[in-house]
Amino acid sequence: MTTIREQVQAIADEVIEMRRWLHQHAELSFQEEETAGYIEKKLREMEGDLEITRPTPTSVMAVLHTGKPGRTVALRADIDALPIQEPQGLPYASKNDGVMHACGHDGHAAILLGTVKVLLQHRDKLNGEVRFFFQHAEEVPPGGAIEMLQAGVMEGVDEVYGLHLTTTLETGCFGICKGILTSNTDSFTIVVQGKGGHSAMPQLCIDPVIIGGQIITALQTVVSRRMAPDETLALSICRVQSGSAYNIIPNTFEMEGSVRTFSHAAREQVEALIGEIACGIAAANGATVDYRYNKGYDAVDNDPELTDLAAKVIADTFGPGAPTPMDPVMPGEDFGYFSSCCRGFFLELGAASAAKGITAPHHNPAFTFDEDALALGVEYNVSLLLNRME
Repeated sequence: MTTIREQVQAIADEVIEMRRWLHQHAELSFQEEETAGYIEKKLREMEGDLEITRPTPTSVMAVLHTGKPGRTVALRADIDALPIQEPQGLPYASKNDGVMHACGHDGHAAILLGTVKVLLQHRDKLNGEVRFFFQHAEEVPPGGAIEMLQAGVMEGVDEVYGLHLTTTLETGCFGICKGILTSNTDSFTIVVQGKGGHSAMPQLCIDPVIIGGQIITALQTVVSRRMAPDETLALSICRVQSGSAYNIIPNTFEMEGSVRTFSHAAREQVEALIGEIACGIAAANGATVDYRYNKGYDAVDNDPELTDLAAKVIADTFGPGAPTPMDPVMPGEDFGYFSSCCRGFFLELGAASAAKGITAPHHNPAFTFDEDALALGVEYNVSLLLNRME
């Protein structure tokens, strides 16, 4: 009888081929028509009795019913790409202008397709039910996960698992974090309403640019002076816009920023402090502000027991040095919508290779990942599911 590793290696080239097809046909959030069609086609080609549905127009769900009582376990992969122009150095570079898989979602989808294919060879050993989620629109809040929840995909699910390829860890490392893994990801806009006029007569104006600059500077004290030193968070002003000519003081100044926090208390405190600072500075200068705070994804919170269980599966499968303890990370992730419904665990799967020159960060035009990590992801998923469902 062949081992799981041998079964994974037998389809490793096919998994890479699927990843490269998805990479070439990258599509933006909520627009993944061709991507979802390809995934559905691949699932229907597999030998096995899968129930395949479209919970939303651009997402896919496959369900493996064993006909025997047991847990209902879900695995999730995201499938959307980013609005980034890819350099044309790769033979499988994106064919869609201005759209690129710069976050590894093509790899996530390929790993999950490979997982289905290998797991079907073990269906006689399984009890319960497995659900495979190919989720759209992870990159754009409110995201696709919440739409899939509204479609009922999590009804009756006992445990949910996911993973993310990362170039912060070398291939062969499995990043493990118990408890909070990713941040709350929020955004805000502040529009300063002043009084425009001629640049030669500033005394007749209320200059929103000066006021906006004071607000930007003051907001830097939220982290350094208004929050506890042991509270980890990030506040960044990422876009500003104002004015139309060199000699016109404008009426308005607009800024947009990002807030990343790990605790609910910090999230609420920062929201209040931004408004307090912006409104206070504006009022002191005779201006007003329109302040809007937009809550995005909640933090991903790994179940402690499932984290320990996954770490043991990884150590037993890949060796005692494979589980790699890691601290929480600031990037956001809407997997938390799924794991808010039941116990869940989310893994950071190493996919960097200094020897191959694969070190570029996510959301960068130079991003790629070590394709050797794909087989590791498939073997991890299959080993985990057999542990939970045999």
